[in-house]
Amino acid sequence: MKTVRVSVVVALLAVGLSLSALPSFGTMDFAKKEKKACTFCHVKMGSKELNDVGKCYQKNKNSLAGCETKDKEKGKGK
Repeated sequence: MKTVRVSVVVALLAVGLSLSALPSFGTMDFAKKEKKACTFCHVKMGSKELNDVGKCYQKNKNSLAGCETKDKEKGKGK
């Protein structure tokens, strides 16, 4: 009975660790896919903080559809 409990705990820990290892921010693969610099979506290079375009990209399930126009319109008012 004790072995079953240990096995369950180990299995839960393994699942938790594997889920926490998933990337939660953009990767170089996204930059290559979209042919954009990292700073197109991030506040600065190496930062996990997203700018407005990055937040839009994330909400659109990793698609820039509609995100670039928001960025361009934002720049027109300056």
